[in-house]
Formats: sequence, C-alpha cells, structure tokens
Amino acid sequence: MALGPVHYPESAQPRFVNLTGAQSTISVRTSLVILPVRVTDDAGIFVSGLGQQGFRIYDNGQLQTITTFRHNDAPATVGMIVDHSRSMAASLPEVAAAVSAFAQSSNPQDEMFVVNFNDSASLQPLGGKLFSSNAGELGKAVTSVSARGRTALYDAVALGLRQLQLGRWDKKALIIVSDGEDNASHIKYSQLVGLAQQSSALIYSIALQESPNEMENTDVLAKLCKRTGGAFYSPSSAQDVSKVTSEIARDIRRQYILGFMPQATDREGSFRKLKVSANAPGGGKLHVQTRAGYSHRVESQTALPAAKSAS
Repeated sequence: MALGPVHYPESAQPRFVNLTGAQSTISVRTSLVILPVRVTDDAGIFVSGLGQQGFRIYDNGQLQTITTFRHNDAPATVGMIVDHSRSMAASLPEVAAAVSAFAQSSNPQDEMFVVNFNDSASLQPLGGKLFSSNAGELGKAVTSVSARGRTALYDAVALGLRQLQLGRWDKKALIIVSDGEDNASHIKYSQLVGLAQQSSALIYSIALQESPNEMENTDVLAKLCKRTGGAFYSPSSAQDVSKVTSEIARDIRRQYILGFMPQATDREGSFRKLKVSANAPGGGKLHVQTRAGYSHRVESQTALPAAKSAS
C-alpha cells in the first residue's frame, strides 16, 4: 500500500519535481552541479580563506571549469529527519532540544523544516510555513508527534530530499536522528541512494544506540553519509545529541560551495565520480571532503512513494 500524497501550497511547488499522488515521478535535469566542500589541515582544523583559484574539480577524471564559488558562511536549506518509532519515546525531549540548539547555532538566514517518521513519514507543519529558522517552532515540531510504531526511515529521507528542492539556497543538508534500522518503508535503499545522488544535499546521521550490537543497523546510514560528503555520529547518549547538532551547524557554516556545468556526454542517469582538490597558499597539505559523485542527467525516476503531510 502506497503512502498518501504530499500537499504543498499552490505557490510553492517543487522545482523539477512532479508529484502525482500515490505513485510519484521525480524529474531532475542536471544543468549545474553544486558541491558543498569541507577543507581541513593535517590536524583536522577547518581551513578558511581559500580562493576559487585554489580548487580543482575533476568529473570522471576530467578537469572542470568552476562557475560557482561561495564561502563566507553562505545560508543553507536544512531538513531535520526525526525518528518517532516506539523505541524513541524516552529520547524525544533531548532530540527536540538538539533541534533547537541546531537552529540557534546556524546562520540566521538558514531555512529549516522537520520530517517526523514512524510507520510513515510526515512533513511537520510550521505555523503554515514551508520553512522556519525559529528554534522554538522547530523544537515544538519534533514533540508534536508521539513515539509509536515502526521505522520508515528511507521514506522519510526521500521526503526530506523532495522538500529540499523547495528551498532557495544552493547549500542543502539533511540531518537524520534515529535509533534503529528501517523496517516500514515503501522504497528500497538502492532507490534512496539514487535520489541522494541526484541531490546536492549533504546527509548527516546521528545514531542513538542502546548497545554495541546495534552497530550493524547503522551501516546503511554511515554509507549514505559518506556517499554525499556528510558525516556519521554515534553519541553515547541522547543527552549528547545537542552537542552533535551544534557541531554539524558549525560544519555547515564553514563549507565552501563550488559549482560547475557538466558536459552532456553520458547516458541519462549514469553515475559520475567526483574529486575535488585544494591547494594551501603556503603549500601545506589540505584534506577535502565532498560528495563521491552524482547522477549525470535524469529525466525521470518512477515508483517513488509519496509521503503524507501531517495535519
């Protein structure tokens, strides 16, 4: 059984997305590839102040011309994907506080939203708005849904990726907070990976685990983070989630944004590997982290289940 449709205001339909009810078709045209890039030195310290001339982008081994370059704490569109399955009941107050902490640590121009999920995924209303930067509103959106049922993790991330397309900022990220593996989604992990490769979003995951035996449940999240250039966290307790979200907020604010126009030479949907390098003015070694690649050009991908919007 498919999930219900997502309901958006008439004036704010997703760019390049055609939502057609129970079975959705997502259409993406790759005209500009956007790369959020993190640069650190050998000590793991963020490196700021680099200019466009210090970067090189390689698309399937071919050097590209950088057409977009931004730094200086550019604002971002960010989605908080929060697990509300039965096992999360005790952790939700700390998670809500962590979401508020993230908003307080973010760029004031950031726009954010919340997707809650258990047996299904729901885009949480924010006072009639698609996005908010208000810490109180975002925290309340997390606690407005009780913990129950199973874990439709993949459906929730897919819904978050769709919602990101409504955002106005090039810098985009999803932050997933969950304590278990997916056991209720309508889409498969391979489909979710395809959607992530079509998006420019970084994916961060915060895995809450009660025992080391649950580590295997988080492997898929760790892989998804690595593919998109994000990061995976496994705090020792729910009380530490606020520290992690504040760290993620700082990470997002320090990133460089690079963009290039790919050549339409491959078949549609083909995956292209990316490599980005950076040179320090003094000649020191720099480490660059970004997404592993992207799907070259995708006209459509069917069988993507829609998710219902919370009422």
